[in-house]
Amino acid sequence: MRQFPSFPTLRSFLDWCAAREQFLCIADPVSTRHQMTAVHRQVLEAGGPVLRFDHPILPDGSRAKAAVITNLFGTPERVAAGLGVPLDGLEELGAFLAALKSPSPPEGMRDALSRWPMLKTALAARPKLVKSAPVQEEVLEGPDLDLTRLPVQTHWPGDAGPLLTWPVVVTRPHGTAQEDVNRYNAGIYRIQVLSCDRAIMRWLPHRGGAAHHRSWTQAGEKTPVAIVLGADPATLLSSALPLPETHSELTFAGALNGMRARLVPAKTVPLLVPAEAEMVIEGWVSPDETAPEGPFGDHTGYYNKAEPFPVIEVTALTQRRDPLYLSTYTGRPPDEPAIIGEVFNRLALPTIRAQIPEIRDLWLPPAACSYRIAVVSIDKRYPGQARRVMMGLWGMLPQFSYTKMVIVVDDDINPGNWDDIAWALATRMDPGRDVMMLENTPMDYLDFASPEPGLAGKMGIDATIKIGSETHRDWGAVMHMDPKDEAFASDLLSRVLPGLQA
Repeated sequence: MRQFPSFPTLRSFLDWCAAREQFLCIADPVSTRHQMTAVHRQVLEAGGPVLRFDHPILPDGSRAKAAVITNLFGTPERVAAGLGVPLDGLEELGAFLAALKSPSPPEGMRDALSRWPMLKTALAARPKLVKSAPVQEEVLEGPDLDLTRLPVQTHWPGDAGPLLTWPVVVTRPHGTAQEDVNRYNAGIYRIQVLSCDRAIMRWLPHRGGAAHHRSWTQAGEKTPVAIVLGADPATLLSSALPLPETHSELTFAGALNGMRARLVPAKTVPLLVPAEAEMVIEGWVSPDETAPEGPFGDHTGYYNKAEPFPVIEVTALTQRRDPLYLSTYTGRPPDEPAIIGEVFNRLALPTIRAQIPEIRDLWLPPAACSYRIAVVSIDKRYPGQARRVMMGLWGMLPQFSYTKMVIVVDDDINPGNWDDIAWALATRMDPGRDVMMLENTPMDYLDFASPEPGLAGKMGIDATIKIGSETHRDWGAVMHMDPKDEAFASDLLSRVLPGLQA
């Protein structure tokens, strides 16, 4: 399944990018307050390389010791490479993910043997425990520990302060053993730095880390947490993937990499952490103390309001001797989360088809915050099918519960082409007949257009050709050029206008 070499560290992936001229070092002084985000955003919008800022300047004017890496996944090609495949290999990886979510039993020995590569990948995912690691070459505790000396960015003018934006937050539920990695959760949550040894953990109630925190809180105990900075690409992307709850992100990262992940015991908390990471912040999340987190610029393009989230008491910072600090920003698309989401949507298509087989393709426009609008093409066979698909997406698949508009088109329409969509809407949809409205459905509380926080309407638009009882009129035939004439024109123009792009 994996077509690229394994990337056991962030640095190995950076070397791969550099060999392909997708890596740029910036020696000029650049402030971590606003300037770094401005540079990153312009490079990302141009489809540019990974950036390394060698001279990051802290708000007090001093130089940070760690270099800053940004724009790691600033193109779909680099996201796919981080998963170990080129863009055209995403379908096979998506099928593997679909099998993980809904495995079917093998039918006889031949089928079992045909699945051996997948079984071998799963076996390779078992982590390897080590006693020493590069990420613990330096251990900072007590007076030596100061989060404010890290090059943590303040991204937008209205932000409340410095924000960790690419942390892999490792937790386990109460009552589990440190060695039981299969029970671990690794998620990406933003973290506001408050002081040298205090921060705020923003994890929403439905996320795995928050569930683990509740289990420790119910026992009246603090939650051990490890905040991994600068993990390898497979660990970063596995932590962002919507994996089944029965699969640990850390073990799945080993499957993606095609090699066993190396884990080491943390120094001050009862957790195992990636041995090859750049930094790890260790600490305890309070069961009852909260602090106002935010406001911060969010993926919607607006600032979200300040809300109370749990406080972290930091006990140690472990790192390599010359650590790299990985960062990104969130804002109105395009941003790295939107680009990653675009690739993840392609990975999710086999899983979606397994539940709604008539779906042929699907597009979640990045400009619509990557999930607020969905365009779906279907193999239409009976009246009312488009509405069934809308309700199936909203009701059967949790990831679409916050999708406020679903547009359904026929399979002759490219759902990723706005011109095709506009033509289908203009010629196959009647507003009085083909629009379905729902009220008081779940919605992301960051949607300021919602009448009530967490509750909003949804719209479904049937832009398919109407058949059977859906219409009483004869439907016009779609015009197509004869393929022989198309081939003739292409051959002729290749000779008389060789530079013409069809």
